[in-house]
Amino acid sequence: MILSLGDAIERYVSDGTSIALEGFTHLIPFAAGHEIIRQRRRGLHLIRMTPDLIYDQMIGMGCARKLTFSWGGNPGVGSLHRLRDAVEHRWPQPLELDEHSHAGMAAAFCAGAARLPFGTLRGYVGTDLPAHNPNIRRVACPFTGEMLAAVPALNPDVTILHAQRADRAGNVAIHGIVGAAREAALAAKTLIVTVEEIVDELAPAMNAVVLPHWIVSAVVHCRGGAYPSYAQGCYARDNAFYRHWDSIAQQRSSFLAWMEEHVLGTSDHRAFLASLPRVAA
Repeated sequence: MILSLGDAIERYVSDGTSIALEGFTHLIPFAAGHEIIRQRRRGLHLIRMTPDLIYDQMIGMGCARKLTFSWGGNPGVGSLHRLRDAVEHRWPQPLELDEHSHAGMAAAFCAGAARLPFGTLRGYVGTDLPAHNPNIRRVACPFTGEMLAAVPALNPDVTILHAQRADRAGNVAIHGIVGAAREAALAAKTLIVTVEEIVDELAPAMNAVVLPHWIVSAVVHCRGGAYPSYAQGCYARDNAFYRHWDSIAQQRSSFLAWMEEHVLGTSDHRAFLASLPRVAA
């Protein structure tokens, strides 16, 4: 089903939804996250490897009650200030944390995709995460007796991805660094994919994953939908934006002013892109 972004979020994302906006280093669905903020969703359980700027924005705007994640930072820069403020000062509201490693998140998505209750891995050894997260446990292999880490499966109510292309039947192609996109898609009850273009036929691409139309609930044509992240083969990451975000997000006042102007004050992603000033590299 081809929908507008606003209609897809309105139809499938409700208050209290568990939602994964996945995309590893690129194809991060910023446009979808901004639309969730515009529609003022609340009480969300956010799930994602590397929360990135989009979850910093959603947390700071009061969308989230819980975060399941691995490595919470601004890539290449430092802290996610709105995430830290929520954890350290409960602003704009308290945030429950479920912290894992990247490998632990991948195992949890794989278990969810397979409809298994938990995932196992050789991981977390030598870290203090198990002491702080009761969702990381140990299980003995019934064949060898080896002790393995175990994490509960992740089955988001909704997964949202960004991809390079979909065809008119609703099949979606993602290429480049695919991360846990496939597993997050298969683990979810509902899958929304924003895409750079809709084409008649999906051409073969290096390191590609094709998600068949029968698992895709909605396709949204949203050019530039990953910006300021990148979409391999379409546009580069705006590293200057990532650096600039650090100063914007440090103070509540500057954060709220930026979000009011560029997200709440814009009608859609095209208007958001048009509202942005040029940031010096």
